[in-house]
Amino acid sequence: MKIEFLGTGGAIPTPRPLCFCHICKEAREKGVPYSRGGPSVYVHGPNVLIDTSEDIYTEINRSTITSIDGVLFSHWHPDHVMGRRVLESISADWKRYPPQPNTLDVFIPEQVWCDFQERLGTFDHLSFFKEQHFISTHEIKDGDTVTINDVAITPFRLAEDYVYAFLFQSQGKNVLIAMDELNGWEPPAWLPALDVAVLPKGLDPIHLSTGERMIPDHHPVLQEECTFEQTLEIVRNLQAKQTILTHIEEEDKLSYDDLVVIEEQLKEKGIELSFAYDTRLVTI
Repeated sequence: MKIEFLGTGGAIPTPRPLCFCHICKEAREKGVPYSRGGPSVYVHGPNVLIDTSEDIYTEINRSTITSIDGVLFSHWHPDHVMGRRVLESISADWKRYPPQPNTLDVFIPEQVWCDFQERLGTFDHLSFFKEQHFISTHEIKDGDTVTINDVAITPFRLAEDYVYAFLFQSQGKNVLIAMDELNGWEPPAWLPALDVAVLPKGLDPIHLSTGERMIPDHHPVLQEECTFEQTLEIVRNLQAKQTILTHIEEEDKLSYDDLVVIEEQLKEKGIELSFAYDTRLVTI
């Protein structure tokens, strides 16, 4: 298996539109790895796309992806689903009639299936694609595993139980991919030893380089979102052979260079991890 990071930004990618801070200016001038698109990951082997951000067209077109054999959605949030029209663009064929059956399978965990029917018109949109023979949709019940290209994929709920992480298992390798929302989560005892853990970075109430207060300590977002320090505690508990953090918000005001320095500082403290960037390819 290989993990390809298509987009490593968060709800607000970098550069933010109409923002002229030094982080956004640098991202516009230099591009990747300083710029970050909306959150999406592709796993080579099963050839599975996880989430469709608004930037997914650009992200796929600059990637090494040659085929998609399955699509997974982690939760209903707009930064993870609003690029879903890419499924039509991949599958539509106006030249042949009647339409040929399409093999683009979309797998949706149980609670996400329910939420899609109530949030952002996602279920109606996917149902239209299904009617047009662009996709096939499959609900994954809690506790079930799907196998794609000999890779077992098990979705499971996090503490914020509307969102799912995914355990990929193949040829003795175990990979955990959590796209977002680690708030309150503790790794369960049933998780196997992990070769790779992909986790969202978490928010920075205090700027990691300057020590400047970024988020007021009474802000309600700190009750709803995992902080970077809380993410580090999860990293310690997981003890994966390799940990990669993604979903890096523009509001953190950290450049690619800043994150490289922070990696080294953490290493000196005995914490081994790295930060993802758009187009990064990791072999497992």
